[in-house]
Amino acid sequence: MSSATPTRVELDYAGSERLTMNMGPQHPSAHGVFRAVLTLEGETVIDVDAVIGYLHRCHEKLAETLTYAQYPSIASKTDYVAAMTSEFAYVRAAEMIGKIEVPQRAEYLRVLVSELQRVASHLLWLGTWCMDMGGALGGGATIFLYTIRERELILDLFESLVGARLLYGFFQVGGVRYDLPDGWAASCLETVDVLDGRISEYERMLEDNPFFMARAEGVGVISRELAEDVGISGPLLRGSGVAYDLRRAEPYSVYGDLDFVVPVESSGDCLARYRVRMVEFRESLKIVRQVLDTLPAGPVSSRPGLKSVAQTRIPKGEAYARIEGARGEVGCYLIADGSAKPYRMKWRGASFSNLAVLPHIIPGHKVSDIVAIMGSVDPVFGEVDR
Repeated sequence: MSSATPTRVELDYAGSERLTMNMGPQHPSAHGVFRAVLTLEGETVIDVDAVIGYLHRCHEKLAETLTYAQYPSIASKTDYVAAMTSEFAYVRAAEMIGKIEVPQRAEYLRVLVSELQRVASHLLWLGTWCMDMGGALGGGATIFLYTIRERELILDLFESLVGARLLYGFFQVGGVRYDLPDGWAASCLETVDVLDGRISEYERMLEDNPFFMARAEGVGVISRELAEDVGISGPLLRGSGVAYDLRRAEPYSVYGDLDFVVPVESSGDCLARYRVRMVEFRESLKIVRQVLDTLPAGPVSSRPGLKSVAQTRIPKGEAYARIEGARGEVGCYLIADGSAKPYRMKWRGASFSNLAVLPHIIPGHKVSDIVAIMGSVDPVFGEVDR
C-alpha cells in the first residue's frame, strides 16, 4: 500500500457498535466551514471523510470578468488571514506574461508587507490553536488574548498604509499602490521590537506547560514520505523534515538578497509544526528589519497613475507564479488573451492541498486529538472552497 493511501485503523474494540459522527461544519475548532465525518470505536477514530465545499465563491471564474487592476482586491479574499501574499501570486503571474518590470522599491515593499502578514497570520494561528485545545492548557484563552493583542499592532500598520485591516488591494501589476507614509517605518520598527520579546513569552508559557506538550508531542505525525507523496507545503512540509521554502528554493522578488533561515523539524507532529512557525516568527521579523534598513528610493510602480493601471492589458501568453505564503505554496496560473482581463485563471491554495493529509493522520487518534491536529494544519477555507 502506498504511503499516500488513507489509513483505516482496525482496532480490538470490546464494544458492540461503531458510531458515525459529524464534526462540523459549524464546529468552532474547524477553522472554517469544514465537515469531518468520523467513524468511531469508543473515543478512537478509525476512519474520517473530509467534506469541503461550504464556502464556494467561484473566484476563479470571477477573475475572468475583472480587469487586472480590479482583481487583486478579490485575491485578498482567498486566504483572507494572509491577504497580502494572495495578491502577490496574482500580480506576479500577470507580470511574468507581460514581462513587466517592477521598481526595486516596490519589490522591497512587497516583501515587507508579506513578512508582516506572515507574522500576523501565525499570531492568529497560535492564539486560536491554543484556544481550540482549551482549558486543559490552563492558559489557552490567555495566549489567544496575547496573540490578538500583538496582531492588532500589525493591522494598525496596514491600516495606516492602505486604509484597511483585513483585505487590502495593495499590490498592483507593476508595483504597489501606495508608498510608506511619514513615520511609518519608525512605527514598524517599534512593533517589531515588541513582537520579538513577546514570542519568547509565548514559548515559555507553552513549552513549560505539560498539558500543552501532551496535546502536541507525538500527535498527528506526518512522515517525510507521506508529506512528499501527498504534496503538502509550508510549515507542514518543513515540520516533516523537508527543507523546502520557495523563498530559498526559487527566490522571487528580492528574497535572494536577504538573510534568513528556513526552519526544519524532523518529528512531523503537532509540536514540530508549532516549532517551525515559532522560528518563522523571528525570521520574518529579521527580514522586516533588513528591508527597512536597505529600502531603496524611487517609484513604487512602473505604471503610475490610476488611469494607466486601470487600462493595463497583458499580451497573449500564460504563466504560473507561486509564492511562499503563511500556509505554504500559493500559486496562480493565468492565461492572457491581450485584453484587460484574464482569459482563464486557476488558483492553487496551500490550505486546499494541505487538507489532503488529514485522512492519513487522524485515524488512530482520539476525538479530542482532532482539534489539535486540525489546528496544527492551519487551513483557511477561503482558499479551500475556491
